[in-house]
Amino acid sequence: MVIMNKLDSQTRVRILSALVEGCSIRATSRMTGAAKGTVLKLLADISPICEAYHDEHVRGLQAERVQCDEIWSFCYAKDKNLPDRMRDELGVGSVWTWTAIDADSKLVISWHVGDRGADCAKAFMLDLASRIVNRIQLTTDGHHAYLGAVLDAFGTNVDYIKLYGEPSDGQTRYSPCECIGAKKVPMIGRSNRVDVSTSYVERNNLTMRMGMRRYTRLTNAFSKKFADLRAAVALHFMHYNFCRIHQALRVTPAMEAGLSDHVWDLQDLVGLLEVWENGDSN
Repeated sequence: MVIMNKLDSQTRVRILSALVEGCSIRATSRMTGAAKGTVLKLLADISPICEAYHDEHVRGLQAERVQCDEIWSFCYAKDKNLPDRMRDELGVGSVWTWTAIDADSKLVISWHVGDRGADCAKAFMLDLASRIVNRIQLTTDGHHAYLGAVLDAFGTNVDYIKLYGEPSDGQTRYSPCECIGAKKVPMIGRSNRVDVSTSYVERNNLTMRMGMRRYTRLTNAFSKKFADLRAAVALHFMHYNFCRIHQALRVTPAMEAGLSDHVWDLQDLVGLLEVWENGDSN
């Protein structure tokens, strides 16, 4: 493989450091001196490495409580502003990122970027089920697509449904909904109702919005291309799981889950990319 105009390792580390701290592509370009296209190319190059490492190593997990949720974002334009010719295209308009987090280790076990339909729910749940070896207590919100997907993937588990009201008159569209009740509904099997919650995965949604500029509301840093959004998500979760020390745990989620014996740094991520560039598959 011939690599033309390859960045040195330290420049790559500086670029990735800015991206994982929530800087936009243009801000990262200004801070590091790298061209915008160079930043995007590095993101595109390293994201499949992150996905492949996660797919291979985040398996055989012994989890007890897993929480799932979906977080909204958009690509290219919001739904109301899409041209008619683009309304049925995948990856434009509203995009939903499905996430599953281990409530104990705080490891993000699985994620899926797509729409909010049944097909994405099924793909997400099948991936989640393939990574866990024991019976778990699974908690989701009340989104209708979950039940069929959980049945297909797990067969026997328990779901928790939270019911929320709409914002009352006078509230802005970004204000929290008025809570009209929380209803725990066991869908499959049995559950320890004391532990039924989605608080950790909802907190993880905030981490995503703070750590990826593309998810920050009311900015022009939203993703223009679906592939770039997926790449940013892969980098974010690789950094979150393996590099970032969790404030409550004092270790990384990967260490807490027994998947790593040390805290990774961004040089380790760059090293994975350089191994791939050198054609070493080991």
